[in-house]
Amino acid sequence: MRMRMRTTAVAVVAAAFSAVLAAPAVAAPPEPGAGTGDAVGTGDHRATRQAMQAAVDAGVPGVTVTARDRRGTWSATAGVGDLRTGQERSPHDRYRVGSVTKTFVATVLLQLEAEDRLSLDDTVDTWLPGLVTGNGHDGTRITLRQLLNHTSGIFDYTSGDEYRRAYSTKEGFFEHRYDTRTPGELVRMALAHEPYFEPGASWRYSNTNYVLAALVIEEATGSPYGEEVRRRVIEPLHLTATSVPGTRVSLPRPGSRAYSKLDSTATGPTYDVTRINPSRAFSAGEMISDSKDLNRFYRALLTGRLLPPEQLDEMTTTVPTGTGADYGLGLMRMPLSCGTTIWGHSGSISGSRTGAGTTQDGRHSLAFNFNADWAGNALAVMDAEFCGD
Repeated sequence: MRMRMRTTAVAVVAAAFSAVLAAPAVAAPPEPGAGTGDAVGTGDHRATRQAMQAAVDAGVPGVTVTARDRRGTWSATAGVGDLRTGQERSPHDRYRVGSVTKTFVATVLLQLEAEDRLSLDDTVDTWLPGLVTGNGHDGTRITLRQLLNHTSGIFDYTSGDEYRRAYSTKEGFFEHRYDTRTPGELVRMALAHEPYFEPGASWRYSNTNYVLAALVIEEATGSPYGEEVRRRVIEPLHLTATSVPGTRVSLPRPGSRAYSKLDSTATGPTYDVTRINPSRAFSAGEMISDSKDLNRFYRALLTGRLLPPEQLDEMTTTVPTGTGADYGLGLMRMPLSCGTTIWGHSGSISGSRTGAGTTQDGRHSLAFNFNADWAGNALAVMDAEFCGD
């Protein structure tokens, strides 16, 4: 009975996690006895090792994990970072973090609110007049808060046929992988479709929200949003592996290769998709980091080093998503199978899936990456670390 209850709990949270991750359905938690990869640091973390190896057994080429808790910092890897050479993954790998970028963007917007340079109750049209209009979209009725918590109803540009043909098929990907996309293009892709619902009427994840949030940051500051992220978050926290790449197609070293099936199924050939122009994701998912930096960032955020209490309260005020987890302002609240609640975000971009989370007191944190986008149970890794030992 205990195993059945745990499996059910993980499945509920996995649904929430994968809804934001936009990844394939996840499998059951790993069975005891799975193997493990290279490990350094303190503590046993046996369940986490098993979940990592289960992801590799499910088809992920390699996994890298770093955790920090009362025992210290622990890192481990499983599988390989390069299918051609067999090179192992490293605890120091830098990787594309996808939608984890959103927490950085929300943090900067909330800092601007704390400085009285804008209000979350401002409308999108106040800052971006006339941009969000057409097919039922109306920026005069959408607030900045609704962008950050995904209650705006604005269509997600990555869900449109144009985007999917360009980046989710083999032919489209290899034709367009190096294309530069402007934020205006991404917004226009979204506005070619009707909104999901009236502003504030429901919740639905939309990458367009965070493209618009970054454009507001740029209007309010006169600087590129990436410069504000660097100045306000990356540099103060000494996140030496974290960057906002813009149009840079390569990954910094050390790093592993990234792999995709470039198909809606998990069968067929595996393609190396490491080199991409991340402008197609912009502020919704372009950033690069490593597990150590992500742990430091979420600990600092949740313990009040980046935001005053009022703004941190706003960030952690959540709305239900209907998936078992709740969404704040660029931050997910995720209950795990053992009753522990963590705060963080997940992210996915071609060939890379990332998870990062911490307890609200910042005492236990975890960040990890799969160098594949079609397989592996990301939530099982998170649940194993916080509930397994």
